[in-house]
Amino acid sequence: MPDEGVARNDSEHRFELHVGGKIAFLSYRQRPQEIVMVHTEVPPELEGHGIGGKLARAALDYARQQNLKVAAPCPFVAEYIQRHPEYSDLLR
Repeated sequence: MPDEGVARNDSEHRFELHVGGKIAFLSYRQRPQEIVMVHTEVPPELEGHGIGGKLARAALDYARQQNLKVAAPCPFVAEYIQRHPEYSDLLR
């Protein structure tokens, strides 16, 4: 399943991954010194291919690069951080 990579869409406030004409995304709100990861959405036909994980990893790597703390009300991102404790230091 080829993809073009995760891109940050600042105007829509989300990280996006385009696959097979579909868009998966992780929406966020950015505040000074914090990013709030609100919602992850993957089209049903793309589920089970690690796309949500790619989105979460890209968003968390962005937070680290920008020295932002992370709030994760999105259950998918919260669970991703639990499964990948190397990101737990980002939590506020």
